[in-house]
Amino acid sequence: MNDIQRRLAEIDRYFDRGPAYYYKQAVSTAPLVFCAIGLIAGIITQDHLPAPFWGRWVLLGFCTAILILSLIIYFFWPASETRKFYILPLLATVIFTCLGAIRLTSFNSAPSNDIRNLVGTESTPAAIRGVIVTEPYIDGNEWQFSKFTPADRGSSFYLELTEAEATTGWVNASGLVRVRVNEPIFDLRAGDRVQIYCILNRFKGATNPGEFDMAKYMARNGVFVAGSADSRQSIELLGNDAAGLFTRIKAKLRKFAVNALLGGPYPQTQSESLLLALVLGHRTNIDKETYNAFRKTGLLHFVCLSGMNFAMVIGFVWWVCKTAGLMKPGRAVVCTITAVVFLMVVPENAPALRAAVICFAFCASFIVRRNPNSFNSLALAAIVLLLIKPTGIFQPDWQLSFASVLGILMFCPPFFSLLREKTIDHPWFTDFVKDRPFLHITARPTPYSMFSTSFTAWLSTTGIMLCHFNTFQWLTSIWTVLVSPLIGLVSLLGYLKLIVAMFLPSVSMVMGIIINRLSDLLIWIVKLFAGLNISEILIGKTNIAVIFLFYGLIVFAFFFRLRHPAIKKAICVTAALALVTMIAIPKWQRTHDNNLTVTVLDVGHGQAILAQLPGGANILFDAGSQNRSDVGTRVVTPFLRYRSIGKIDAVVIGHGDIDHINGLLETLDNCKTKAIYSDDLFFNGQQNHQTVKFLRDELTRKGVVIKPAENKIPLPGPATVKLLWPNREIYEDDKISANDKSVVMMIEYAGKRVLICSDIEKFAQNEILRLYPDLKADVLILPHHGSAKTIEPAFINKIGAAVNIASNSESSYEKHQVIRYPAGLKCTALDGMITVRIGKNGNVTTTTFTK
Repeated sequence: MNDIQRRLAEIDRYFDRGPAYYYKQAVSTAPLVFCAIGLIAGIITQDHLPAPFWGRWVLLGFCTAILILSLIIYFFWPASETRKFYILPLLATVIFTCLGAIRLTSFNSAPSNDIRNLVGTESTPAAIRGVIVTEPYIDGNEWQFSKFTPADRGSSFYLELTEAEATTGWVNASGLVRVRVNEPIFDLRAGDRVQIYCILNRFKGATNPGEFDMAKYMARNGVFVAGSADSRQSIELLGNDAAGLFTRIKAKLRKFAVNALLGGPYPQTQSESLLLALVLGHRTNIDKETYNAFRKTGLLHFVCLSGMNFAMVIGFVWWVCKTAGLMKPGRAVVCTITAVVFLMVVPENAPALRAAVICFAFCASFIVRRNPNSFNSLALAAIVLLLIKPTGIFQPDWQLSFASVLGILMFCPPFFSLLREKTIDHPWFTDFVKDRPFLHITARPTPYSMFSTSFTAWLSTTGIMLCHFNTFQWLTSIWTVLVSPLIGLVSLLGYLKLIVAMFLPSVSMVMGIIINRLSDLLIWIVKLFAGLNISEILIGKTNIAVIFLFYGLIVFAFFFRLRHPAIKKAICVTAALALVTMIAIPKWQRTHDNNLTVTVLDVGHGQAILAQLPGGANILFDAGSQNRSDVGTRVVTPFLRYRSIGKIDAVVIGHGDIDHINGLLETLDNCKTKAIYSDDLFFNGQQNHQTVKFLRDELTRKGVVIKPAENKIPLPGPATVKLLWPNREIYEDDKISANDKSVVMMIEYAGKRVLICSDIEKFAQNEILRLYPDLKADVLILPHHGSAKTIEPAFINKIGAAVNIASNSESSYEKHQVIRYPAGLKCTALDGMITVRIGKNGNVTTTTFTK
């Protein structure tokens, strides 16, 4: 009977471990969690419901009153469960909520002489003085057409402003400016005081869905103004600032570490670039192909400095100190010093700072002889980083860093126990492995522990990946387990090489050869995984309700205990089905709409038009820009991912100029395509200027089929795509300009027509009117970017389109190089991305992104 009672008591204790139990455990062992939650809540609330400037003083007074009340309750309220578990945690949360709102308000406020208050929306020539606070970075533009843009490669750094020249002379100024020099510079360092003659501008926000919003990102980092200098001659070195001594020490330490690791100041091969990323967190030298392979497989976190790097370094130092006979407080002091030095060597980012704060908390617990708590340390790291920069909470790297660690701490132990129970601890598994010696390694707990860690980290970051990157990488945890041993070996040997290089240079060189071979093997394996094209599922823009439901389901599944397991299973299955439905239906609607959707992306002076035909076919007309870099990676591909488009049925190259083609290669690297259609000039190699020849050769190398544009492009569905111009006679006439030989296409659906005119000029426009005297269209993509010099007014009037769209740049519009008629004209320079939808009943609707 006693045994039965004991078992019943165990069952009761198991089911008693519900939310209330975990709440009390958190209060008892990790009280800083409530402070962190309050701080985060205050920052988010202030960001979405901003209080006026004077409101922070009200909040400060309220926060002070709550703090005094808390102290009174703590010292004078009799000790009780109510005080410990409810009143004090609540008051602490309220205090830090107010503190979060106050800190964000303070962070976003600026003095009257801040540069953000002195520069408006127009470009402003200026002379400024300040201190360089980051090492100048040489742009590594690897987009494939960068070789045809000589001025595209330059240098960038951040300048802490001290003075600006006004009409009355030099005046004090403050704020950060991101300076870009249109050529590489090698003789400036962090800590240098400089005077720069430049053009100051506000950062531009995103003008297309999915596009990286530079203005918002920079504002989150306290930078609102960009400076552009023509050359190194625009910068005058005034001296070295004494305040920049610490910055220069960091720069020298980093230079020493890079030289010790690579045997030189710069990586010479991709294996060295990867090694530099794995060991020291410098990933800017990794080529685009390798970077995309790590991204597609979900392994990109390995080439970003993380807690794993700190764990390896501090763990090694701790072991050395233990072997040397140091007591725990002494080891903690040495490890703290090591963490500080390591933090000075690696780039500043959320994972590195988070790991450093956790390391400091861990070491401090040994110094003061208290048991560390992982949740408390993680909460402390969050509090410290958010007080330094409260806007970090909105950045994906910050969210991914903390979510992954929190997920491991919360979910890994119960998941590992469940995994062991169902595998190595289960009788069927023991019997299965017993007679198969080659499977004995699978009976060890290490692989399951690794998988549990990677799976729970992946699980806790999946919602964030969906929210920010519109993708679901379902094989990440498996790839992580497979490559972790090799990555750990390369990283460990890299850190050992840093030490050995100081004492045994010859041994260090031999180690370098071995490490490079292992890095090459790692790159090959990751590219192999990425080449399978099964790791990533494009989801597209995800509703925030899906994210909340996803995390709610995880917490419920792991921590809610019900006496009837069937009920819990039913709830979990229902929620999971709801999640799948909420994701699948919008994805299907975006990719298999019954409407014809034509999207003119804002690429500046260039063209990139996506037509989504009813039935699911996609056709891309051009992808290029004259005044924006790498639009394939920065504009077209993010938009396709935003719309969950993973394939393009046809690409039409309307014209061979660079502003129509220089983003195609990057687009095709990230999106499958069946065929490319172009004019006879392109197809037969008659256009032999360098850009067209380069594109043609690269497409051939990639195995992409190039076909001549015919009268009708064969695509499924009720919509038709026809070629109107040019014909064979036009191709063969050498007197006609290349612009007038541009491809003109007509899309027809539900009795409506969309005319896409590429770069045709007046001759071609008049000829088209002669060949098609009854030609009409409902939507007209204006010829030659709406150029006032090359458009024939009679052409626009005769077409009679209700919607007229010009794809052009802000500068061409401001210089009146673009027509201003007809009424209701849409321009990407003003409206951003422009979308036209034609329903199956023939209704035409137009929407813009920025208006």
